[in-house]
Amino acid sequence: MTSPAPQAPAPLITPDEFRRRAQLIEAEVGTVIVGQRDLIRQVLVTLLAGGNALLEGVPGLAKTTLVRTLADVIECGFSRIQFTPDLMPADIIGTTLISEDEQGRKSFRFEPGPIFANLLLADEINRATPKTQSALLEAMQEHTVTVAKTIHKLAPPFFVLATQNPLEMEGTYPLPEAQLDRFFFKINVTFPTTDELVEIAQRTTGARKPAPRNVANSAMIVEMQDLARDTPIASTVLNYAARLITATHPDAKGAPEITRKYVRYGASPRGMQGLILAGKILALLDGRLNVAFIDLKAAALPVLRHRVVLNFEAQAEGISSDAVVKGVLEAVKEG
Repeated sequence: MTSPAPQAPAPLITPDEFRRRAQLIEAEVGTVIVGQRDLIRQVLVTLLAGGNALLEGVPGLAKTTLVRTLADVIECGFSRIQFTPDLMPADIIGTTLISEDEQGRKSFRFEPGPIFANLLLADEINRATPKTQSALLEAMQEHTVTVAKTIHKLAPPFFVLATQNPLEMEGTYPLPEAQLDRFFFKINVTFPTTDELVEIAQRTTGARKPAPRNVANSAMIVEMQDLARDTPIASTVLNYAARLITATHPDAKGAPEITRKYVRYGASPRGMQGLILAGKILALLDGRLNVAFIDLKAAALPVLRHRVVLNFEAQAEGISSDAVVKGVLEAVKEG
């Protein structure tokens, strides 16, 4: 007779503490980052989901400052990699070296690369070659790094925030669809308003600099991730998520007109996983223990915009993936 499989221990953190701690994290990051409330919220949701985020925006919008500040606030290791065309995979994951002890005996020693951090900023990821970009794939999905047939585990939480500049496309290597699918959210970073620009100038050109407090640690973030996954979801809401994903496929039965006309490939099962996880976290942040339709709708754009591949007709007519996702949300009914 086989013994029952051991059950995972229940998360130690309560839903109320989850919400309170998340609010503290957002508030402390907000002492450095002016405005950008949606950006801070979406980056935090990605972290609590155990996923990775792709940020797209022009230079100078404090993307690096955001990740560095978040690492300070949650007391996690931070590392930054500037992607360039000559960057090699070993520059990211590390390499095996031959070392010699005092007796002259030689042995192999692994020298970890900058990927061995909790929060990794991959700056301008589309400037590196596909070979170098692919060095991140195992770490992003499995949270491990394999070098010389040896698997090295990355300490939790592990979070990759990659950026790309939408303006300068010369000399870049666009991310393939399979790699884009590894990103939990794709977040568009908007330009600040006039009032926010004034506040940015006041904070960054004076003698005093904001000093955010540490309000969490890596163990607490892992507990929050566990609680998010443990949050229940009703079968009707789960079915709605499945119908949203199906409606992004042009060959699916009952696909809306906007999908059949402008979409080449629809979202993958990872898209549904992203919708559900993001919905659970948004529900907890709102003080609820149940996932509602509104949570999935709020997560739909950052989850699906990079997973819907448009056809040539959409490009010719200037139809964006955001427009397609909004059309799908309008077409698919709740319940």
